[in-house]
Amino acid sequence: MLTRRQLRVKVMQCIYAITQTKDESLEKQEKFLRVSIENTYTLYLLMLCLLREIHAMALHRTQMDTKKYLASATDHYPHKEKFVRNGLLLQLVENPALDEELKKRKIKGWYLNEDYVKIVFKEIIDHPLYLTYMNKEDGSFGEDKNLVIDLFREVIAPNEKLYEFFEDDKLTWVDDIPLVNTFILKQLSGAKKESAPRYFLPRLLKDEDDMEFARKLLSKTLLQNKALEEEIQGKTPNWDKDRIADIDAILLKMAICELLNFPSIPERVSINEYLEIAKEYSTPKSSIFINGILDKLVKEYKADGKLKKSGRGLL
Repeated sequence: MLTRRQLRVKVMQCIYAITQTKDESLEKQEKFLRVSIENTYTLYLLMLCLLREIHAMALHRTQMDTKKYLASATDHYPHKEKFVRNGLLLQLVENPALDEELKKRKIKGWYLNEDYVKIVFKEIIDHPLYLTYMNKEDGSFGEDKNLVIDLFREVIAPNEKLYEFFEDDKLTWVDDIPLVNTFILKQLSGAKKESAPRYFLPRLLKDEDDMEFARKLLSKTLLQNKALEEEIQGKTPNWDKDRIADIDAILLKMAICELLNFPSIPERVSINEYLEIAKEYSTPKSSIFINGILDKLVKEYKADGKLKKSGRGLL
């Protein structure tokens, strides 16, 4: 679920937190890193829970409508229960593996924040996609899936109230929201009628090596901070560390640390990753500045024999 680039961003956030709080405790930052990574999965699960809560709200409304004598908002639909019988939604609602994961992580869903569910639900039932879907006869699993995907893309993902809620809840979720939304769309798109319950519970990391990569990158960048600053200053004689953007300085230190301490990662991969991160998180000219310094350093390291790279990725 999380790529190496996203793990680099997590490490960057931890180091940036140190520059703001002046708390240089490595143990505290390693804990923050682990929690930040785990919270990405919590956000993913909460978004799945939101789909379940929307289904629950639709089911309650349908049940209440059947008890009324007067016509209600759903009475003009030829198939009133079509949405609550949506095959993809039912895979989430009737999912014991998801129930178990939520219980294990002590995630209680949205019962304390039902107002947000109501906001999203109202937008859904007023949306033309929903109206068109409800006015058709029962269709295929593919039709059900397309509706959920389209509603997620057009109603849930861009919802500003949800964004504000997540931003207030956990600061690191601001960067995780686009990632999680994109991943959920990928999972929904790949779902099949016969998908196993655990299909919706992918691994957070590809393997333990990814977590070790993030932990090592964080610790070595922090522990080698002074030496890394000297490396940068050597390539920018007029460099004033109080004028350079904080994010640029952090990304440079991380990149240099990675070049020197991770022999299995090709130098071009490392450089490209940090240039892409700089484009997204720093100033418009940051990637050019960072690229210039790293190119100088790589040439110097190669000449001095300091750049020792090995592994299949270099063949």
